[in-house]
Amino acid sequence: MPRKPARKGSDERRARAAALREQEARAQGRRRLLTILVATVAVLAVIAGITIALVSTSGGGPSGAAPEAGIPTAPMTTASGRTTDPPWSAPADPAARVRAAGLPMLGEEGNVEHIHAHLDVIVDGKPVLVPANIGIDEQAQQISPLHTHEANGVIHIESPVKATFSLGQFMTEWEVALTQDSIGGLKADVGNSFRAYVNGKPYTGNPAAIEFTAHDEIAIVFGPAGQKVDVPSRYDWPEGE
Repeated sequence: MPRKPARKGSDERRARAAALREQEARAQGRRRLLTILVATVAVLAVIAGITIALVSTSGGGPSGAAPEAGIPTAPMTTASGRTTDPPWSAPADPAARVRAAGLPMLGEEGNVEHIHAHLDVIVDGKPVLVPANIGIDEQAQQISPLHTHEANGVIHIESPVKATFSLGQFMTEWEVALTQDSIGGLKADVGNSFRAYVNGKPYTGNPAAIEFTAHDEIAIVFGPAGQKVDVPSRYDWPEGE
């Protein structure tokens, strides 16, 4: 008889111990579940980061940016730049001029839209050099979808997406201002005329809005009013270009 209370106390202690063990087991289960959830979220974040990095670099080459992201479907129709007399060299900071034209610098030339046009600038009856490497940053190994390779007036349109490009964009890359009646520092007045031609035909309106199509011959002519100028109507394209 005297031992019964002891058994009762022992039973209570065992019950409390069992309850504590069950409580601790539930707490451990919750901690394990929380750990699994945190690890899952971390893994998903890593996967998302890798996916974003792959998408942003795909097709961008060394530039590390998706080229199509910065190519507008409608080109700018104005041209900003130097308001000085020719000659006009290629700009010292080609990337800045490409950005001014609303275009991106790419890691490589695009091939979805691939055409060529030719530009002649004639001042006082004499040709003005259109420089090589407009829109090309050789040091950074980057290139605009609108550029020149040689000093022959050939404009390369090589874009990774279908888009329209304008003379205004090109002149902005060249850093030469172009308006309806002026180029650089040359402005039409009583004694001088300013004219634009596309494939030998006069272009009325703002020449910066001229949109390039394959094998266009574009001529910008400035000089004394009434001066006869042999305006080219076509360019002698090499075979396959």
